[in-house]
Order: sequence, then C-alpha cells, then structure tokens
Amino acid sequence: MRTKILIPIIAALMVSTAASAIKVHTIGDSTMATYDESSTELRGWGQMLEQFFSGLTVNNRAKSGSSSKSFYNGSAYWPTVKNQMSEGDYVFIQFAHNDEKNGGCDGDSVIAYYNSIGDEESASATSSVGTTPFDTYKKYLRAYVNETRELGCTPILVAPICRRYFTSGKIRRNGRHDLGDSYSLLTDEGITTGNSVSTDDDTYDYPYQMSLVAEELDVPFIDLTSATAELYESYGDELSAELLFCSSDGTHTVALGATLVARLCVQLLEEEGILTDYINLTTSLTVSTDTLDMGSAYKGQTVIKEMQVNGFDLDPEEGTVKIEASDGLLISLDGETYSNSIEISYEGGNTITTIYVQCTMSEAGQIEEAITVNGGDVTIEVPVVGSCVVLEGGTSFSAYWRLESSDACESDGPINIVGETYSSMVLQKYSAPNANTTWPDWTGFETSRKTQRNLIEGETWPAGDIDEVEDRWVDFAVSAPEGTTLNVDSISFFVCGCGGNGMCCKVYYIVDDNLADEVMMASWTKMTANSMQFVSATPVLALAEGQTLHIRFYPWYNNEATGKTLCISDVTISGVAYDEDETTGIASFYNTDSTGTTYYSLGGQRLPQPQTGINIIRETSQDGAVKVRKVTIN
Repeated sequence: MRTKILIPIIAALMVSTAASAIKVHTIGDSTMATYDESSTELRGWGQMLEQFFSGLTVNNRAKSGSSSKSFYNGSAYWPTVKNQMSEGDYVFIQFAHNDEKNGGCDGDSVIAYYNSIGDEESASATSSVGTTPFDTYKKYLRAYVNETRELGCTPILVAPICRRYFTSGKIRRNGRHDLGDSYSLLTDEGITTGNSVSTDDDTYDYPYQMSLVAEELDVPFIDLTSATAELYESYGDELSAELLFCSSDGTHTVALGATLVARLCVQLLEEEGILTDYINLTTSLTVSTDTLDMGSAYKGQTVIKEMQVNGFDLDPEEGTVKIEASDGLLISLDGETYSNSIEISYEGGNTITTIYVQCTMSEAGQIEEAITVNGGDVTIEVPVVGSCVVLEGGTSFSAYWRLESSDACESDGPINIVGETYSSMVLQKYSAPNANTTWPDWTGFETSRKTQRNLIEGETWPAGDIDEVEDRWVDFAVSAPEGTTLNVDSISFFVCGCGGNGMCCKVYYIVDDNLADEVMMASWTKMTANSMQFVSATPVLALAEGQTLHIRFYPWYNNEATGKTLCISDVTISGVAYDEDETTGIASFYNTDSTGTTYYSLGGQRLPQPQTGINIIRETSQDGAVKVRKVTIN
C-alpha cells in the first residue's frame, strides 16, 4: 500500500475550497438518513443525493425516528444544522412518516388528555412526536422555512417518499401519507379511531398540507410522494419489495431504491429550475462519489466501504463495465468474494451496481489508492483515501457491565464510569430471558445465564412506531479523566428481545450528546426472541479530558404489545489512555482514586463533594478493586 503525508499548504487550500462551496442540508427522517454500510442494509435517499450534483456538497442531517416536531423541539438536531448553514445554502425539508404517529392526532395533546383523566399508563405509552397534518405539522414546516430564510438560505419543501403499501397494483391512500381512510380524533369525550373522510377531502393528507405551506410562504415544493408512487408502481408490489426495499419493510429502501429516489428528486428540481447549475443527470457512466473515504482504522484492521457504479439511458443499451482496484485494495460485487478486477454486464441502457471496496491497513499514515471504472469510451478514476492509525505505549483501560444482577461496572485503568441511565425506559429485572435462550456457540454460555431486562415505561409498547423514538433509550457512558485522552478501540455487547419476535432496536455510539456525530453500530427491524446477538465495533475514537462516550440503545416494538423487554448483557468499552498533562493525567488519576472515594456528575465531571441529585460514586478498596454506583442525594 502506498502512503502519502499531505503537505500542510495543500491541506489548507483544500479546506478553503470546501468552505466556499455551496451546501445542501437535508433534514428529515429515516427514509432520508445516512447509514453505515457495515451495520445495516438500509440506505436513505439523502445519502445518495450528492452523486447527482457537481460543485456542491450535501450535508445529510436526516435522523431516524424524527417528526417535524421532534426534530425541531425534542433534540439538538435543528440547532446543530443551523450552526452548519452559511448564507447561500439550501435546506431540503422532508417530514411526515413519524408525524403520522397517533393516527393524525398531536402527540402532546393526546398525552395531556390522558393525564387529565388520570390515565398515566396510557400517557406514558403515547409518543409525543405525532402532529396533526392541518395544524401542528404546518406550524413546524413554517418554522423551518422562516428560520432558514433568516440565515440567508433557501428552503425547499420535499414531500415524503411513499410507503410500499399496495392494493390492486397501486399505492393506496395511507401509503401516500393521507390518513383519510382511517384517522384518530381527539374529542372532549375521548379519542375515536377509524374515522374517515372522502377521497377528495385532504384534511389528513400530509403532502397536500405541505403543498399549502409552500404556496402560503412562496417556497418551492417537490412532490416526491407522487413521483415515488409512480416509481414503485412501475416495478409492482413483488419486484419493488425484492429490489428497492429492505426485507420485511415497506418503508425503508436499500441502495438501489435510495439511488433511484435521489435521482427522482434531482429530476424534479431540474424541472422546477432549482440548482440547475449544479445538477448532473448525465446519461454517461458515473460513480456515486468523487473520492471514496475509507476513514481511519488501526493497523491490521480491514475496512469495507461501498460505492455505486451508475448508468442511465446508456448508448449502447448493452455492454460491459470493467472495474479495477490498485494493489492495496480488493473489490467485490457481493461483499463476499473479492479480487482486484470485476466486470458488470448491463442491458436496457441502465445499471445501478453496488461495489464493495476492501482495504486492510498495513502502514501508519495516509493511504492513497484508486478504483478505475472503464465502460465503452468512458474511464473514471476514483481516488481512495483514508488513514492507518497505530497505538503505541499508553495505559490500557476498560469498562465492563456484566448486567447479571446489577448495573455495577467493573473498570480497569484510567477511565471515569458515568454509568447506566434511562429515558422512557425502566429496569424490569435481572433474569434469563427465557429457558430456551440461545447464545452464540463460541461463548459457551448456558441458557440460564442472566441478563438485564429493560421495559418501556408503562409496560405497553405503543402501536405505530416504525423507527427509534429519540427520547426512549438505555445508555451506558464513560468519560476521560482530567489530563487524559482515551483512545477507544473496542466496543461490544450482547442484545436480544424477549417475549416475542417484534422487538426492534438501533444502537449508536455518541460523544458528548452530539447527535450530529452519532455512529450506528447495529440495527434490527425484527429480533428473533431469546436469541442473543453479539455486536462489536473497532472505532478510531479519541476522548479528550471531560468528553463522554455514550453507547445508546433505542428500542421500539412492532405494533402494540405489553411486557416485551430488551435484554442487554456484557457491555464492554476498552482502549489505551495517554496523558494530555503529566501533572493531572494518569498518575494523578491513580493517586486520587487510591484515597478511597471519588464523586462524578452524570456528565462524568469529577466533583469535590457530592451534589444534590444523582452522583456517580467510585470507591477503590485497598486491594485495588473498583466499585461504581449511582446515589441520589436530596
């Protein structure tokens, strides 16, 4: 593998050029979001968008589980997007999938109603993210538009992509985000369900209500709902399920579906005369990225990334595309069999093919490789970049939550344990998930091995959840001690659902609650009950003094259910610590802890003494054993 050290002046010029480039910021839900190729087959259309532009970058900030309300109110998402916006940028706004929760009622209003009649169980089981299409949905769309304009940027309202809900070969009404055939209504007497209005009544049609906001505020409106309905219908029910969508999922697309949706969006933009100077809808052969970034990895680690080779309306209509990799890379069409050279045959003038690129890091420093695509008289060379990291010296550390009888964490080395926390979830008990629990064979674990079982507040999982809920999670966290940098190189855990096969879950690691930089570790839209899944990651992650690393589980259940639990076991974080400051670093950490007891806030900051609220207490015995526990002080 060739290595290259970048000259600082060149790097500075690259930064200057990137800073001046126009950006398109995309905000929305899971159908638009960016996904890690190694974690899931899901691909959001926002992550495929940039390949159809030239001279601009796409900052895809769509977030799974978001509604127009929750993205604005309930998280740090919208403020962080605004901080990334510069005058002249564009913002694409797509919401509705999660706005439909509560059957078209506003979630906060439903919760307030249940609380008013003393039904706390129903209140706690109700998601707040839902909006009414004709009222609160439009309120938040207006807020995005107005605040985008205040920053000198251009808002574009993009109607949500359809769900693959077919009846007699057509996408039915609720697949187009019109709840008019069956919606819920909050009245003075309670909540009624199964209400309907005629097909010419658009009161509960989210895309139509978005179009009214566009007309009201003179904002461009891109009708991606109608366009995707036509796309899916052209494939038909079975073929669209096979080629465009994730298995057992009528909402989320795979790479092919996401790419076609992204191209549809750009075609509609071109028809409206929007961003035409940047649009690249060439009929020639193209690739999905100008440069393939393998990211950072440790020496000896193998990294796999994806790229798409695309051609639309090619001439000739039949042909072969040859793809070759430089010496430090291997490529594959199926992600299993790798070589230095592969061929793609196409017919009908179109090809959208995913190429898997594998790189094993062998030398410290920057890598410089390339993929060459040849088709007819077109040759495209794609630079492949990344960096190989070597950890030398330092002091090993680890944090281990066994979760068999308590949430106690065993730690070794210089690391602060923040502990386990919950949001809208509660601990049910510690027990074996089921007498028939299975563990991976390599563990040698018995079926009777106990795990931590976690339950939604109120015990009842609500109907209508199709994705993670941003304020429902189980979190494990550590932080870097004063004067110390923690280089985290391993995160792992076991997880499963108990009580049924409908448990769903996404897991991320996040630094400092910065939801702009969360990294997905795993995703399940269906978990086989009582079958423990092992997940491990090798991040290249440096935590500076005071920074906190979170491992966060976001569970939901497929349809309403009671008593179903998320089982977690053996959460482990480890790596190598280095001194930032020898006077307050590793040596100081051990000297302080050896005195007996130290106190930390939930954010991982060392305290001179306990404070009112929740304290993390670290106790070190004379033999060096460490015990960490949470204590609430009034």
